[in-house]
Amino acid sequence: MDEQHNREGGCACGSARYRIAGDPIMVLNCHCRQCQQQTGSTSVVNAFWESERVELLSGDLQEFAVPGGSGAPHTMARCQQCGTALFSYYGSMGRLMVAVRAGTLDEPASVTPDVIIFTGEAMPWVGFADGIPRFEGNYSARDVLDGESLERLKALGARRKAGEG
Repeated sequence: MDEQHNREGGCACGSARYRIAGDPIMVLNCHCRQCQQQTGSTSVVNAFWESERVELLSGDLQEFAVPGGSGAPHTMARCQQCGTALFSYYGSMGRLMVAVRAGTLDEPASVTPDVIIFTGEAMPWVGFADGIPRFEGNYSARDVLDGESLERLKALGARRKAGEG
């Protein structure tokens, strides 16, 4: 990966730091009730990368599993010192793909959502940006991702199907 495409981020206390190589497969902004509850906010913005592109540079993480929307476990990795949620792992891809909480990036504006989902559960006073596809519920990645991102996602799916992760 080109150095210029590396991103770094970390927790609120500075103990946990990470580096990511390359651009995300996708970035989504989810307004479902579970994301509201888990973040204590209106939604979550997650940027998804292949796990091998994400490197923990410092700090210790503690994991918490909660039921995911699909019924499969959703595991959140938080800084052990301050509790900031840095990463999530969702059941569909296991540990092959990591969702990085965009707000923990040193430059969170370096990513923009590809899609806004579960707008039907959004707080009634939340506004949505023009030009970003949005769905009242879930969506199909085929409807919003470009060719390269879709190919990366398919490759992870094939690895998962083969028993990895």
